[in-house]
Amino acid sequence: MMRGVICLLPLIFIFFTIADAKRIFPLPRPQPLESFKVNATQNERSCSYTVSIRTSCSSTTYTRDQISLAFGDAYGNQVYAPRLDDPQSRTFERCSTDTFQIKGPCTYQVCYLYLYRSGYDGWKPESVTVYGYYTKAASFYYNVVVPSGIWYGFDFCNRGASASA
Repeated sequence: MMRGVICLLPLIFIFFTIADAKRIFPLPRPQPLESFKVNATQNERSCSYTVSIRTSCSSTTYTRDQISLAFGDAYGNQVYAPRLDDPQSRTFERCSTDTFQIKGPCTYQVCYLYLYRSGYDGWKPESVTVYGYYTKAASFYYNVVVPSGIWYGFDFCNRGASASA
């Protein structure tokens, strides 16, 4: 009897391990940030970042809205891009991915990212990923319409969680 129980223990362990691996946890939702301060002064010792923004397939066909971006690390280093939009180049069209090269202060691991939208068309980003030479890629999943006139996004700096989770 005891031998049968001992043989079943590894199977039970494997079963619960597989069951845990398949759990789906909800992604954090972006939050408005009314008191966000943008550091518009970017220092000369700058680094280069690639930012990839995927527009949701349920977004408007295109947007004429002005889109700005700010991201940074837990130590106060911040990169600010005041205008990413360009209606003439068809940025932020439905189901598209737009890639931008942005220069700004060097950061440690990016742990927050906020978008700012100004306009009337509306725009629904699916995700934003920041790639830096000295940092791991950090992805932020929106999939909601960014409200107009307010910084809107994620801050994982104080949670101890990775922004690319």
